[in-house]
Amino acid sequence: MIGIISFLAFTITVALIAYLSTRNTDEGSSDGYFLGGRSLTAPIIAGSLLLTNLSAEQLVGLNGQSFTEGILVMAWETLAAIAMVITAIFLLPRYLKGGLTTIPQFLEERFDRGTKTFATILFLSGYVIILLPSVLYSGSIAISAIFDFPTLLGVNKTVAIWISVWSIGIIGSIYAIFGGLRAVAVSDAINAIGLIVGGICIPIFGLQMIGDGSIYEGATLLINSHPEKFNAIGSENNTVPFSTIFTGMMLVQLFYWGTNQSIIQRALGAKNLKEGQKGVLLAAFFKILGPLILVLPGVIAFHMFEGKIDKPDEAYGMLVTAVLPVYLVGFFAAVLFGAILSSFNSVLNSSVTLFGKDIYQQYFDTNATERQAVKAGKIFGSILAFLAMFIAPFIAYAPDGLFGYLQEVSGAYYIPILTIVIVGYLSKRIPAMAAKISLTVGVLGYIFFLGYKYFILDNSKDALHFLHVYAIMFVFCVLLMYGIGKLYPREKAFYQEYTQKVAIEPWRYVMPVGMAISVIVIGIYMYFS
Repeated sequence: MIGIISFLAFTITVALIAYLSTRNTDEGSSDGYFLGGRSLTAPIIAGSLLLTNLSAEQLVGLNGQSFTEGILVMAWETLAAIAMVITAIFLLPRYLKGGLTTIPQFLEERFDRGTKTFATILFLSGYVIILLPSVLYSGSIAISAIFDFPTLLGVNKTVAIWISVWSIGIIGSIYAIFGGLRAVAVSDAINAIGLIVGGICIPIFGLQMIGDGSIYEGATLLINSHPEKFNAIGSENNTVPFSTIFTGMMLVQLFYWGTNQSIIQRALGAKNLKEGQKGVLLAAFFKILGPLILVLPGVIAFHMFEGKIDKPDEAYGMLVTAVLPVYLVGFFAAVLFGAILSSFNSVLNSSVTLFGKDIYQQYFDTNATERQAVKAGKIFGSILAFLAMFIAPFIAYAPDGLFGYLQEVSGAYYIPILTIVIVGYLSKRIPAMAAKISLTVGVLGYIFFLGYKYFILDNSKDALHFLHVYAIMFVFCVLLMYGIGKLYPREKAFYQEYTQKVAIEPWRYVMPVGMAISVIVIGIYMYFS
């Protein structure tokens, strides 16, 4: 009962603060609703970036992988910091110079409307089929385990998951659809503090428990008992072979932190480039600490629960319940619930943005006012949320677990979109035809790989790792675009105009801070190799 009371108290408090913070934001305009009035400062951007990413699919999925394989899966976290440095230095200045609301908006300016529409459809398809259901499913597993819903509600695990999914989905929809980006960003920033503090407490209490009250003794016992779990290199049979760091892993990170609408929208809402760069780099620094929250608990859970867990994805929820004092369970559940809502809200808000700006105003009502576009986006978001809530429970049947499902299937839109954004900024005369052909080849080529792997090879270990396939598809599509550009160059070279929506003077320390973050990441790998 104490846990439930503290859970409700914290959750309601955050919602109230978010509401009070958005009362003066003009949510009838696209900048007001979609970008928080272009008023976000570095701490808000950093907190929102972290919490959008640091959610249940990470806590549950990544700790589930480390339960099985150890700290080598930290590549998903530590390498993100380098991608964020690249985003802050290379991509963000260009985004803010163009006054972008969405990434597809740039694709229309650089290529044409058809390219923008193609990319928007890919984003929305990926969100409703892959990302939104993953967030809901992972969140339902964690919350259901912490509060023991099957026992509390007198139902089996499957029914408990369905109840949790729909509860989270409905509450998250209200936040995202009716509150806009600022409501999401403010609640994110508050929950980020709680999640980081609470997330670090889990491994601390876990180490104390296995070390009879001593963190040092617990860590020593864990390392000596399972030295294989603390090898960052691993083998080619692992889910993240070390060789993939030099191929597809960095491409995934660059897409996620540099071109994924649900993430980069926080930085697009920056009041100026300085604040945007400081926010992204501040978040990058905290990503380096990510393995303490997202990887180490999985190894601790392996030590405590080996042979007692049906699915690795259940490890994190069991660990939280086992190591936290009763009076903190409700608080951590509330923070985790906020993180779940954050990711769901962020993706849903970005979906509303993409549809309202890039589909509705272009194809349904070309004379629509901004207020009408926002309203249409909200209706579309409601439909999208319903579909995601229906799909989410079926992820339980994915063959490689939650995190494996999320990363592997997402390649169908990750690489094609990343390719045309990067080439679009690096080239001046490559035509729209090249972008559309590249998108088509990238999507169909990756779907063919998945079909071959699962239906012909029956998910055999002999199949080329999907991250290597990412790299192959990226290089092929880049060469294809440049080849087409050589044969059929656009008549007029592309030139990006400065829209003057925000100041774009860069932060004076962006380069040295970016270099320092990159050196730290390399040092971590050297230490654990």
